[in-house]
Amino acid sequence: MRSYNEKVSIYHGMVSTIAVNLASNFFPIFAISILGATNYQVGLISSLPPLVALLMTIPAAIMLNRLDQQKKTVAMSVLGARALFLLLIGVILIPAAYQGCAFLIIVALMNVPGTISNIGWQTLISGMIKEERRGAFFSDRNRLLTIVGMVTTLIIGIAMKKQTDHAAAYQFLFVIAFLFGLLEVFFLMKHKEKAEPKSSKDQKKSSMDWSIFKDKGYKWFLITSLCFNFSWQMAWGLFNIYNVKYAHATILWISIFSVANQLVQIFSFPLWKRWAEQKSNTLMLIWVAAGMATAPFLTVLSTNLVYLTFVQMTSGFFVSGTMLLLFNLLLEKSPKEKRTYCITTYNVLLSFVAFIAPQIGIWLLEVTGIQISMGINSILRFMSALVFLLMYLKFRKTKKSTKFFSRKKASY
Repeated sequence: MRSYNEKVSIYHGMVSTIAVNLASNFFPIFAISILGATNYQVGLISSLPPLVALLMTIPAAIMLNRLDQQKKTVAMSVLGARALFLLLIGVILIPAAYQGCAFLIIVALMNVPGTISNIGWQTLISGMIKEERRGAFFSDRNRLLTIVGMVTTLIIGIAMKKQTDHAAAYQFLFVIAFLFGLLEVFFLMKHKEKAEPKSSKDQKKSSMDWSIFKDKGYKWFLITSLCFNFSWQMAWGLFNIYNVKYAHATILWISIFSVANQLVQIFSFPLWKRWAEQKSNTLMLIWVAAGMATAPFLTVLSTNLVYLTFVQMTSGFFVSGTMLLLFNLLLEKSPKEKRTYCITTYNVLLSFVAFIAPQIGIWLLEVTGIQISMGINSILRFMSALVFLLMYLKFRKTKKSTKFFSRKKASY
């Protein structure tokens, strides 16, 4: 039976998913079709947000660590981020030569409050959901949010199937996204949060606790996760460019791709949850990374839109595992008393990777072409699976050694 906070968190997640699907999901096609963005600018749509997050994460974490309660700060940060959707409406009113740059600046600015809300929410929800409930809760939550996202995207695609080249259609989406952003704030404020007064010792240590790097489990998580995220995010810009410029996908087809991906996610979340509980998060991430390696290679085999929909379906199976298992593994490998520092550090490093990776992907595209750059990405994704395998083997060996010495000590 779900607790009050679990229910409210699901409602919040639903309206947040709708807001993102109404706006952010269509940023690349808006930039290409309406603003005439270059390949480099399309790459920056993926790279600039994490760059801002990289600069903001540590200040945001210091501020959040000093607060007895984080709910209000997180809610106001969400409001600030969603309010910037309204600025996007006016981008087409400025001279064409500056539209692309203005769009990128606004997208980047969204991630100033967005970084605060992201870190704050992760810390907030980790303290509200009991450890034994996390696997089941996040699996159910992700599945429900995926259903909401799928339905939203399908409705948008059908309603605007002939509006791909009309700026007013995107402006309408940005307005509706802002309104759902207001609902996000409402549901965030409905959470019940217990105040945790900070001691003077905590206040002094709130900037950083470097002892987290002495924890072997957390260090290995950072290495494996960052390797995987580099290979994963490297192709984000490539997929957007391939779908719009090479396959000539419209708003309807972009929506169909997303729906196909999400439909498979809905049914696969429970599978990854069960497999992770039976085996381990780390073991399952080996299969996730290996599966994700197939997507770039399969994508460039054809520009047929029906075929690309099928590729999105296969990709969705492994994306659901990525979303569920990475966050669970982060919480699993982060020492409880230092969890905020662990989450903060992970987000800082992840932001750096997320800034660099898409730029390298675009550079490879310019140097080698779409076919070779996608092939290289598939190879790197498969290599990240091998890194997860090393982590799994190391800790399985450590676990067996611990059990052996425990039995030996007990025999005395």
